[in-house]
Amino acid sequence: MANPPSSTYRLQLGPGMTFAGAGELAEYLVRLGVGALYASPMLVASPGSTHGYDVVDPTRASDVLGGEPARAAMCARLRELGLGLLIDIVPNHMGVAVPAANPWWWDVLRNGHQSAYAGYFDIDWARGPILLPVLGDEPDPLSKLDVRDDRLWYHDLSFPVSPGTGEGTARQVHERQHYRLVHWRRGAADLTYRRFFDVTGLAALRVEDPTVFAASHGEVLRWVAAGDVDGLRVDHPDGLADPGGYLRRLREAAPGAWILVEKILHADEPLPASWPVEGTTGYDALRELCGVFVDPAGAAPLTALYAELAEVPHAAAGDVKAVEIAGKRLVASTIVRSDVRRAAGLIGRRHNRRSEAAVAELLCAFDVYRSYLPEGQEAMRHAIEAASVARPDLSAVIAEIAEAVFADPEGELAVRLQQTAPMVMAKGVEDTAFYRYNRFIALNEVGGAPDRFGVDVGEFHAKAAAREAGWPATMTSLSTHDTKRSEDVRARLAAMSELTGDFAAAIRRWSARRGLPEPTLDLLAWQTLVGAWPIEPERLRDYLRKASKEAKLRTTWNDPDSAFDAVVESWPFQVM
Repeated sequence: MANPPSSTYRLQLGPGMTFAGAGELAEYLVRLGVGALYASPMLVASPGSTHGYDVVDPTRASDVLGGEPARAAMCARLRELGLGLLIDIVPNHMGVAVPAANPWWWDVLRNGHQSAYAGYFDIDWARGPILLPVLGDEPDPLSKLDVRDDRLWYHDLSFPVSPGTGEGTARQVHERQHYRLVHWRRGAADLTYRRFFDVTGLAALRVEDPTVFAASHGEVLRWVAAGDVDGLRVDHPDGLADPGGYLRRLREAAPGAWILVEKILHADEPLPASWPVEGTTGYDALRELCGVFVDPAGAAPLTALYAELAEVPHAAAGDVKAVEIAGKRLVASTIVRSDVRRAAGLIGRRHNRRSEAAVAELLCAFDVYRSYLPEGQEAMRHAIEAASVARPDLSAVIAEIAEAVFADPEGELAVRLQQTAPMVMAKGVEDTAFYRYNRFIALNEVGGAPDRFGVDVGEFHAKAAAREAGWPATMTSLSTHDTKRSEDVRARLAAMSELTGDFAAAIRRWSARRGLPEPTLDLLAWQTLVGAWPIEPERLRDYLRKASKEAKLRTTWNDPDSAFDAVVESWPFQVM
């Protein structure tokens, strides 16, 4: 796109907002002053998907959204009105939760490493059959297997039966397949395919392979070439084996497109200059725009409140890094352990506990989401040094890892470490620490820096000037579909930073009368109530359910505490 739009308006497409519905909104968007429609993924997604990020067939426009005729009609309407179109693409993974819906995955399960698509997915074939963690908690879940219609069934999930293997009992048929159905808990430590974070229903693609790139991008690139699509928003580039190489291939295939990456940058981290993109989706600007309205004078009283109510020493109350490291260590040792083990197996000590511990410590030591070798080695070197200091007993193994990584920065060990680091950061910080460290939740945002209490005016102008000079066509955002709270909630809380005496006194008073039994969740709940007021108790209940389980202190998604959960879910109805 020679001239990026002045603004975008994001639409979440789905059963309630189809291609036809988007076309009908186009005239309104023009009147609103929007420059381009920004749409969620438009390819065929998993059955029942409400978001489209779990693509199962990248070769066709979504039938749920109206199919190819409706897509073409929508694009024609946008062009007629002078609206651009920016769409989300998801190169890192595909939906596999319903195997029969994904023809590539189905063929891999049916034919194993002989499948034409065996190399499309990031599968550890050396570890035997593909493990599918789908079995429930029945005493003997394999007794629920059934063979019919040339498929192996477990309740309402079906799996392919390899040719010539369908005779005998269901258990016997199961043992002959290129996959094994295993208990759902084994996904954390034993999974044999890379996934998106901890979601076993999203299997990672190997788009670094030109064949996979062409197959998974052909339809979208056809839309770009036809003039239907002006821009591409690349989801989760940090999960790719070679983000820079991928983006260079994408730019070559779509030379005139406005390309943005969903890249989460540390407060002082630059976007790699070698990436041929227009910029990011704006989390960096979001932090600055929110932070400039936060009064730094509010830090001391809110830190004291956090120390008091969260029952932590005052000296540690401002140390968000310790909370982040704890969250990352938890994640590395549990929900992404299979990825940690896979990397550890590459350093000559397969399944050795010390090598696994060294890899986990190294991943936890990154202070950015990932490094990009061979360029920009600073982040990797910093992580290696920090891990060695934190665990001197593992320094010899960490040194061995460092030697291998820098000797072959494009080798499998280096690649897997870099792909796994953002998983540990995202799940350990965004989805754990940011629900634990609740000193001031307006700062606990994707791309945020809770340890920096606001952004001073000088920094704000310096960052804006640097963005204008280096990435003038980047996107700036205040809210996205991934932010934890909207900009209006953060703005109201920012105003509270100027009234911290009254704010803290009110929270102390409210907490004494009707506090939640987990102190950091209690702090989050009162701030949420103020920031989002008026809010329906049902909506606050649902949010606190999520927040308490993401914090992983008293309850979790996998191991819920029903008594604690009941207290949390009844709380909004008692205080409102």
